[in-house]
Amino acid sequence: MRERTISSRANTLGQFFRTTARLAGLVLGVLATSGGQAWAQQTAPGTLRIEVRSPTGPVPEATVTAGTSTQLTNPLGIALVTAPPGTLEIGISKDRFVPASVRVEVVSGTERPVLVELTPRPSVEEEVTVVASTRTGRRLEDQPMRVEALNREEIEEKMLMTPGDIVMMLNEMGGLRVQATSPSLGAASVRIQGMRGRYTRFLSDGLPLYGEQPGGLGLLQIPPMDLGQVEVIKGVASALYGSGAMGGVVNLLSRRPGKARDREVLFNQSTRGATDAVLWVSSPLSETWSATFLASAHRQSQTDVNADGWADLPGYARGVARPRVFWDDGEGRSFFATVGTTWETRTGGTEPGSVLPVTGGEYREALDTRRIDAGAQGQTVLAGRYVLTARAALSRQWHTHDFGDVRERDRHDTAFSELAIRGARGPHTWVAGLAIERDAYRPTDLPQFGYSFTTPGVFLQDDLDIRRWLSVSVSGRVDHHSRDGWFVSPRISALLRSGPWTGRVSTGGGFFAPTALTEETEAAGLSRLSIPAPLRAERGRSASADVTRAIGPASVTLTVFTSRVTHAASVDRATFTLANQGDPATTTGTEVLATFRRAPFAVTGTYTFVRAREASDPGRLDVALTPRHSAGIVAMAESEDVGRVGLEVYVTGRQRLDANPYRSTSEPYVIVGLLAERRFGRWKLFVNGENLTGVRQTRWDPMLRPDRAIDGRWTVDAWAPLEGRVVNGGVRIGF
Repeated sequence: MRERTISSRANTLGQFFRTTARLAGLVLGVLATSGGQAWAQQTAPGTLRIEVRSPTGPVPEATVTAGTSTQLTNPLGIALVTAPPGTLEIGISKDRFVPASVRVEVVSGTERPVLVELTPRPSVEEEVTVVASTRTGRRLEDQPMRVEALNREEIEEKMLMTPGDIVMMLNEMGGLRVQATSPSLGAASVRIQGMRGRYTRFLSDGLPLYGEQPGGLGLLQIPPMDLGQVEVIKGVASALYGSGAMGGVVNLLSRRPGKARDREVLFNQSTRGATDAVLWVSSPLSETWSATFLASAHRQSQTDVNADGWADLPGYARGVARPRVFWDDGEGRSFFATVGTTWETRTGGTEPGSVLPVTGGEYREALDTRRIDAGAQGQTVLAGRYVLTARAALSRQWHTHDFGDVRERDRHDTAFSELAIRGARGPHTWVAGLAIERDAYRPTDLPQFGYSFTTPGVFLQDDLDIRRWLSVSVSGRVDHHSRDGWFVSPRISALLRSGPWTGRVSTGGGFFAPTALTEETEAAGLSRLSIPAPLRAERGRSASADVTRAIGPASVTLTVFTSRVTHAASVDRATFTLANQGDPATTTGTEVLATFRRAPFAVTGTYTFVRAREASDPGRLDVALTPRHSAGIVAMAESEDVGRVGLEVYVTGRQRLDANPYRSTSEPYVIVGLLAERRFGRWKLFVNGENLTGVRQTRWDPMLRPDRAIDGRWTVDAWAPLEGRVVNGGVRIGF
């Protein structure tokens, strides 16, 4: 029985195999007769009907490159491309438009429509490369992390308004607010998107030449004549620059020398007693070496605008000198070095012969500043593939601060060095490096507030081009603070592009090592300050998203942002104590930036909404001196051979006030300015009217308090201009 079963199964299998063989033969026969025809159909070329358009219509005579084939679009913006089946990379370019590329699948024997939309370039094409702020050396529009840049032309406009400092220049950038911290001496700090000014890190060509915490007077001692570009990163940037960059980074890039000698001198005089003289010289030294030199002298008369016996504008005398040398062999190797020195004497308080109404005596506040700094950076190419960069900086600053009969003297030292290597492979552009910083503060008269911190760190950044329309940047940094221990600071950003649309999202975390140096102690000094408990490190997180739409010569950018700082250190003005807060400080807001550029006109409009809140007793309140609403519009018409004329209007909303006996909320105000410059060969004459509406805080309330505050101040905070209407004018001479 078993043998018959096995035999039956064998016969069944044999029949199956014979049937399969016959079917296979039949299939092979069919393939033999029709295979050539099928193969021919599969390898037949396909056609791509490429239509090139812009926001204003078809783009004729655009160059379309597909493989080895190049052709122009017809008057309807159409080009026909024939290619074998497979994936084909197509590039499209046209003057006055941003080049584009698409990857298309060609299907055999069919015609496929392809729509490509080109984005117009600005009428004045500016290819801005951001090197020092994000380290990868990519163009501004290719950066996944949003970096806002102020070019030389815009810097010149602000230079004509305030040739002695960069306050005006920064205060008129969207999302930035320069807040006066000391009405007596005019000190100020920069708040980025509502965050405290001490969280903003200032760099010069990527170097901390102004110190780890430049303080409220650093901004007033930087003449803009030798600046070529200003870069701003908003939000937590500790992943790139460690502790001092929890609010953002402002990087001041110097003017680079040209191939020919260039010299310029500026003289300026204002109706409020300010006098400025600035010299800038640029010269090539050889085929590879060049140098620039800046020297400036500035003077302001102490001025009592409202005749109440108290100086609304402090008097000062300042001198600045800064030489720079550059070397570039044209093969990727370069070197840069600078040495700078600043000397200033600043005075405020009661006018000579005047007394305080409360005490019947004089009150003089004064500050002497001496600063010297040096920095250098160089790069070389390794193995033809990698870029090795080294940079270092040293700065030392001396202060002598008089608060009436109290004198506070200090010395602030900063040392910094960094070594980084950059490379690119495929879609990756990466940077890795290590850095070490030392920040030391030596108060002679109040040694209990002194400190010395050393912070080594390592960092890594990778910019990845995933698709033509998607790029991602991932960065991280690990620091070891000598007092507060280990910190990890991550950041991730993404760039998305589609025709005229560009979007960015970014989020990151960081830390800040607090000290007794705050905006409040900058104004009142340290002698009355108490710190009841050791300060803890502040930790911050931020996120932002923005979208930009280009419409011909115009563009509009909408940004939303948020940040959160835990263990935020703040000064209680009622007791003048500094301590970490139990509740976090939070910021949310929106920015709108609109630009229009078509020669000879340029118009920029900004609007910022900020809701910055911090812990209070009881509950939570808006951060003082931070308006929720602010807006501005700047219009400029310029001809290279004739000159320029400009109009600006700025609106500042209400602000919460702290320790002000006259009011708890400020008044809104509008400031209007006019600028005109006329060129006569090498001579340029200019006149500028600032605050033509005559806004002045003392028109509402006195600056002087009815009694002395706990922290020792005799004045309230400055929430509006103190100088009123000001007109300045002068001459620029190129030779």
